[in-house]
Amino acid sequence: MELLTGIFSAFGLSASAGLNAYIPLLVVSLLARFTDLIKLQSPWDTLTSWWIIGALIVLGTIEFFADKVPAVNHINDIIQTFVRPVAGAIAFAASAKVITDMSPILSMGMGLLVAGSVHSVKSIAVRPALTATTGGAANTPVSIAEDIISTFLSILAILIPIIIGIILILLTTTYIWWKWRKANAVKPA
Repeated sequence: MELLTGIFSAFGLSASAGLNAYIPLLVVSLLARFTDLIKLQSPWDTLTSWWIIGALIVLGTIEFFADKVPAVNHINDIIQTFVRPVAGAIAFAASAKVITDMSPILSMGMGLLVAGSVHSVKSIAVRPALTATTGGAANTPVSIAEDIISTFLSILAILIPIIIGIILILLTTTYIWWKWRKANAVKPA
């Protein structure tokens, strides 16, 4: 069970990084520094350094405000296309190594794929559609919702990782069901 919770935790943190690169890293850093909930092994224990925590706060603040402005958020998403997958890889590798002996290359690759996928859906499909249909009016509330989801998901991934597993299973089955219904839908003649 410990192996599964470690994997679920890693997936939750890397998915969270796809929405906001700095929130899951900051959550991991602060929880590792101030609690016994997570113990980071070398080299990931550098996340508990005050310099790293300070840098994450500064970068998180910059991203928070940049993501709320309609024109600037698209530039931010282009920059974050490189940052979020790397943050997901770090979050996955740091948290998976806490509980499992997963290969660092495999865990970083998984984190890169998960965070990159979440970021791609957000920046290529969801955000441009919202901007186009609302004239940019939905950018700020959606960005705030993404930050809240990223924070909540990061905390849940560490505190109750089994919920992340349940969420992953529900999302996967919902997607499969949706694809099945779409493929089997009766088309009008």
